[in-house]
Amino acid sequence: MQRIFLFVATNMAVLVVLGLVTSILGIDRGSQTGLLVMALIMGFGGSTISLLLSKTMAIRSMGVRLINQPSNQDEAWIVDTVRKFSDKAGIQMPDVGIYNGPANAFATGARKNAALVAVSTGLLQSMTHEEIEAVIGHEVAHVANGDMVTMTLIQGVMNTFVIYISRVVGGIVDSFLRGNNNNDNQGGVGIGYYVTVFVMDMLLGVLAAIIVAWFSRQREFRADAGAAHMMGQAGSMQRALARLGGINTQDLPKGLASMGISGAVGALFSSHPPLETRIAALQQLEQQPRS
Repeated sequence: MQRIFLFVATNMAVLVVLGLVTSILGIDRGSQTGLLVMALIMGFGGSTISLLLSKTMAIRSMGVRLINQPSNQDEAWIVDTVRKFSDKAGIQMPDVGIYNGPANAFATGARKNAALVAVSTGLLQSMTHEEIEAVIGHEVAHVANGDMVTMTLIQGVMNTFVIYISRVVGGIVDSFLRGNNNNDNQGGVGIGYYVTVFVMDMLLGVLAAIIVAWFSRQREFRADAGAAHMMGQAGSMQRALARLGGINTQDLPKGLASMGISGAVGALFSSHPPLETRIAALQQLEQQPRS
């Protein structure tokens, strides 16, 4: 219910802000109603559909084998570990799966009470049980924090702004180039509109990607801290991150990248902070007095 309220509130906030932009630019609001609706549908539509299909697409694209009935001790331990952390986090037991590939793990799903936590065979082969436990705790923390929905909301807001602002600016530029008294193409637009929209989509899209990546990096710190809290200590999470820095990992597909334990690391566009920075944050967490 809280996430639904957040979704509705975010849509309302977008409408209010975009309405203010319209007023500031001196544009007739009535002529922009269709654009506002289109921007919202396109902005939130794609990200929402991706969220709803995220678990199904992850299973198919990554070849995840769901552990419906553990066939060995390792699988039973993984399921029990996910269940233990789920109980601590106060969420329903996610589906649990294994997929073939280099070391990584991810969580996905449209709702935190209907999620999927999957680990790779490479992770199981290259880490100790304590480190794997920390990684699983990290992924369960993602689910408990509602990060899948949060990232969808943020992406939807950014998409809406890009679509709306680029077309408003495109209309202004096109009107200026053709002249306000030009009645030869009433109700239509000229080449200036399309060129401007294309350029603005590119520029604003880059800015939006930077903002979304920043939110994604903050979410990683929270998931690390969540795993440390559920384990009662931060050392295991630190050792798991240090291990990731020394083994071959796999970048997940774009739709899952932000929910993995490891992801592409760069400057402005990275979904994950550097491992050294995450370890340092956990060390600072250890130094804080416990309440």
